[in-house]
Amino acid sequence: MPLETTRRISVIGDAATQLERMITSGEWPVGTRIPPEAELTKELGVGRNSLREAIRALVHMGLLQTRQGDGTYVRASSGLSVALERYARQADVYFVLETRRGLEREAARLAASRRTDADLAALESAIARQRQAIKAEDEDSLIDADIQFHRAVISAAHNPVMVDLLSHLGSGHDTTVRAVVESATAQTDSRGLRVHVNLVRAIRSGNPQAAAKAADELLDWTTAALAARHHMEPEGGGAGA
Repeated sequence: MPLETTRRISVIGDAATQLERMITSGEWPVGTRIPPEAELTKELGVGRNSLREAIRALVHMGLLQTRQGDGTYVRASSGLSVALERYARQADVYFVLETRRGLEREAARLAASRRTDADLAALESAIARQRQAIKAEDEDSLIDADIQFHRAVISAAHNPVMVDLLSHLGSGHDTTVRAVVESATAQTDSRGLRVHVNLVRAIRSGNPQAAAKAADELLDWTTAALAARHHMEPEGGGAGA
């Protein structure tokens, strides 16, 4: 391999490493639009073509996402998060639920001890959105509100590792939520809202044991609703059995 080619590959690799460090350190959180090319080439000390190759490598890894005419955004916080997200997307939904059960139970327990006023406000906002969506019979809004709710519970745990793990099981969770909502009736909507409200009350009360129990009840309801959609019972008579 010619020396010049080797040097260019090294420059691209160094640039990609520096960009990845900005992401994994949290300096560029997920959802952030990265700085423009002119700024990055100056900051990293590389040419425009080398920078583009470095960005392309991180896009291929799944860390960045290029939006035509809008710029490049941070899509994931680490290579592990990308792998988890892909795995969850392909895994059996019941296995994803079983995995979430242990994590979300602990997240709820921690949230009861650590929640702030802002966390409680976020939970109440998600509940209000659920009520409004049920009243309007708006499936898409109900799905969004449910996803918002679970993210608020996880956030209230104030454990960054747990937040990362659960957020990257999101693909499996979103699929589950959509399946449950699409098969819902007025009765299941009512019970679903009730188990969500019970979890908020337990977290607000500051009772970790009650919060863990409420999280289990919510996952029991989700699993049962999903099984009803598939006209079958989950193995063992339900995840809570």
